[in-house]
Amino acid sequence: MLDQTRTTSASGPRPLTRVDLLLANEEAAREYLLSFCWPDGSPYCPRCGHEKVYNLSNGKRMRCASCKYTFQPFSGRWINNGALSCSDWLALTRMFEREASVHEITESLGLSYNTVYKALTAMRFAILAHALDANQLISPETGLDGYLKGNRLTGGPKDMRMDTIPVYGIIQRGKLAFIDLVPGFQAETVFHFHMNFRLSMVRSGNLVYTDRYKDYDGLIFCGNDTLPYHVIRKQEKQPQLDETNSEFWQYAQSRLRRFRGISCQRFPLYLKELEFRFNNRGRPLFETLTSYLCAIVQERGQEQSF
Repeated sequence: MLDQTRTTSASGPRPLTRVDLLLANEEAAREYLLSFCWPDGSPYCPRCGHEKVYNLSNGKRMRCASCKYTFQPFSGRWINNGALSCSDWLALTRMFEREASVHEITESLGLSYNTVYKALTAMRFAILAHALDANQLISPETGLDGYLKGNRLTGGPKDMRMDTIPVYGIIQRGKLAFIDLVPGFQAETVFHFHMNFRLSMVRSGNLVYTDRYKDYDGLIFCGNDTLPYHVIRKQEKQPQLDETNSEFWQYAQSRLRRFRGISCQRFPLYLKELEFRFNNRGRPLFETLTSYLCAIVQERGQEQSF
């Protein structure tokens, strides 16, 4: 756990966390991040997992004795997607934990909007990558695979139409919530059920959610300009998510309103962030988020054995 010390200011003692100390020392911040990359202190190859590596002459890079891969300490990890210093990464992680906006982080850290936006995208991918259904979500069916080239976030989104926009199902059981990709469902399917089988449907901007469907408390998707929103009819019966005051839905709705410009391609990143935050509410998230950032990016279709 991160410890606390105390310093004295003009107004008296105030708590100073270990994070504060790390933010003031780039080398200490780097060592802290590396402790998540190599918990036992021994570096290994991020490509093949071989433990015999050696430093190159410049001292900044290493080479694997097995596969000959040349790498830096953060190569192949989510944290390598973003031109931030180690102390900036920790500062951004702390602000993300507190649900600060892109503009708030940009202003606080003195970074460009694009730099912060890309770093937060890496953070959200890192969260999603630790979900049980990560392989299903980072796939052609959601469009998220288009953002990844190998282990780098250098790709771009794929165009989506009514017949390709994916649909997600919301389930809350007890204190936990789960958001699943609904196989074989697209926005077109939901519109069909609404028009022909009277499935209650509500639009809020580009966000659309429905009444209960099978085991799901509701279906949800993020649309675009290809959708015929005008056909959505006002229903006498509220969707179950609204009628029952679903705890997760209340939590998620208030946060979805804060996000700006979510696309149907990026939508699952935000959904899985909300799932993660809801299921871990009341717990400190800083160390978990840091460990996720420092995890190796598993290339799709490949299994890690180390």
